[in-house]
Amino acid sequence: MSAAPKKVVLAYSGGLDTSIILKWLQTEYGCEVITFTADLGQGEELEPARAKAELLGIRPENIHIEDVREEFVRDYVFPMFRANAVYEGLYLLGTSIARPLIAKRLVELAHQHGADAVAHGATGKGNDQVRFELSAYALDPAIKVIAPWRLWDLTSRTKLIEFAEAHQIPIAKDKRGEAPFSVDANLLHTSSEGKALENPAQEAPEYVYARTVSPEEAPDEPQYVEIGFERGDAVSIDGEALSPATILTRLNELGRTHGIGRLDFVENRFVGMKSRGIYETPGGTILLEAHRGIEQITLDSGSGHLKDSLMPRYAELIYNGFWFSPEREMLQALIDNSQGHVTGTVRLKLYKGSAHTVGRWSDHSLYSEAHVTFEDDAGAYDQKDAAGFIRLNALRLKLIGNRNARVGG
Repeated sequence: MSAAPKKVVLAYSGGLDTSIILKWLQTEYGCEVITFTADLGQGEELEPARAKAELLGIRPENIHIEDVREEFVRDYVFPMFRANAVYEGLYLLGTSIARPLIAKRLVELAHQHGADAVAHGATGKGNDQVRFELSAYALDPAIKVIAPWRLWDLTSRTKLIEFAEAHQIPIAKDKRGEAPFSVDANLLHTSSEGKALENPAQEAPEYVYARTVSPEEAPDEPQYVEIGFERGDAVSIDGEALSPATILTRLNELGRTHGIGRLDFVENRFVGMKSRGIYETPGGTILLEAHRGIEQITLDSGSGHLKDSLMPRYAELIYNGFWFSPEREMLQALIDNSQGHVTGTVRLKLYKGSAHTVGRWSDHSLYSEAHVTFEDDAGAYDQKDAAGFIRLNALRLKLIGNRNARVGG
């Protein structure tokens, strides 16, 4: 940075690493620090972050702890699920989709406080640094972003502990050694990476899984659930209208009970390396299955196939940090336009790690039993019409076959 910042908004979890970053910003730049802690439904008490920040000298008016669960699900998770977005065929993007919201609030708080920089605790090896910073620059091209892990010389756990002790930063006993793995959590998922999980040949130990019971230990009887949709978004469970965050919370509870949503995945990071992660997305896995179920009867083949062809690109944009890019917004407009009639109800069967659609109905349905029945269709469909349809579609193939027979090929 060309000049030392005078005031910095820090994405602050209250954990050891971001507490060290907070103190490092103060000592390195002599700047004022504002902290932002987001309640994304990570399932842990966040008020200790307030006490920790005050202990480190942050004034109460500069400590922001906000419940953003409804905004997170309504404005980020649900739009993504309208696209049925899955990265590299498997990953439901639980970490990726949370970063734009955090970055947005960092920039908004920077404007509110007159800060000249924002800071985050992502390392220089991962995707999150890209997601935070691309989002911040998209929202404020003039913002300065500080990434301490790319700047400081605290390159080992030992050096971090020594810095913490030198500055009277409380250290939990289990932080004095190497953590067995790193965890990121929000209302959509839990992600575990590193250390005990770094060898992709070794099965992850059961204790890694925090959000789901093992499928083997799940109930021996299936459970059925009905999810109502309006214009592509889930609006009810078993006939009860619920808010977006409440729906995802309820689905998480069902998924946890039945061991749904586990993923052991080696992915391609945007920065170029491969990494192995253990993901748990119980509610999201159920929601994705349900959304595809309602689209099966309400979305025409042309729209559905186009959506499916664009989905990998859309998912990649989110994974790589381009949520606020014009191309993602263009794709979102197309996706949202497709959802005008994606309204109705899906019935799912939850059983030992799986969620399967077993029924779907809608006033907007395109499904016509009269046309597909094996019984008398009362003239709804003239099977003789298929002969001409086949002849026209076969013409090109016949011409190619004749050419190849004539000249070889």
